[in-house]
Amino acid sequence: MPQPLTSQIHIDHESSVQHAGSVARKTALSLGWTDALSEQAAVIAGELAGNLVKHASRGVVYIQPLPPGDAMEVVAVDRGPGMADLALCMTDGYSTAGTLGGGLGAVRRIAHEFTIRSEWGTGTAVSARLSAGHRPAGDPELGAICLPAEGERVGGDAWRVDETDGVRTLVLVDALGHGETAAEVARAAVRVHRRDPYRPLPEVLTALNKGLRHTRGAAVAVLRTRPGRAEWCGVGNIRCRVVSPDGTITSVASGPPGIVGWNMPRPVVRRVDPPRGSTVVLHSDGIDERWTRTPSPFLLRLPPPLLAAALTHAHRIARDDSTVLTLGTRRVHDL
Repeated sequence: MPQPLTSQIHIDHESSVQHAGSVARKTALSLGWTDALSEQAAVIAGELAGNLVKHASRGVVYIQPLPPGDAMEVVAVDRGPGMADLALCMTDGYSTAGTLGGGLGAVRRIAHEFTIRSEWGTGTAVSARLSAGHRPAGDPELGAICLPAEGERVGGDAWRVDETDGVRTLVLVDALGHGETAAEVARAAVRVHRRDPYRPLPEVLTALNKGLRHTRGAAVAVLRTRPGRAEWCGVGNIRCRVVSPDGTITSVASGPPGIVGWNMPRPVVRRVDPPRGSTVVLHSDGIDERWTRTPSPFLLRLPPPLLAAALTHAHRIARDDSTVLTLGTRRVHDL
């Protein structure tokens, strides 16, 4: 099945702090976690949301399960004012709001994976991940946010990642339309793909075209990485960009126009040559592609999990389903 949708909580009032904790707890319980571990997830979400209420503006908390299904993530993003001294703000007992000042320090202690970036005058982004058992809390090189259009319970975007023997295949589906009908198409596409996710990329698209023939169709993109090589193949309006460590953004040639399931043209595989330390970004058209024109240096320096959330927060088109996938390329170079 596709990855479940991301839960988005706008933190604009103290009541939203309790709501964020409740959503995190329900997400953890849906994964079959114990009450104790689920309560830790609620504490993380509540602490991050509480910090947004006290210190930030236009803050959002994103909560979601992570593949392969035994981890979850809470991400908090805001647009200011940021932290002038991040190390000091992480110190237990430090507070600028007259509170006990245990928020970020507590989150760092509870989380199995913790990532934070902040810039004075720009904002802060925090990712806290929890995992059941002894598995890592998700892939640190992978970030994702998947949201339905505003007002919809489900959406037509879906994604899936498969990995074996150093080969990782990431598929993003953007079904035509919105709501339950589009969601059915997206789920059907993922079911077709999961039967053989490691076939050559043109065959992935060909199989999806056949499998979606009696639906309204979708735009689809597939990214495959292996040691020393990355390839991309897509049809429709899903964008692929490479963000280099120096802040350069390179656009991979767009896939040919068309609809997988209706009038799909011949798929074309394109080589992606990301520099060491760069991030590949895939996104549906629910993200305004003008984000590449004048991005802030702070945004471009973010690691993959934070970059996905920050791009969504700043450039989401609310009337459309929106998905951002970010994939670090360290293993492409280092394995």
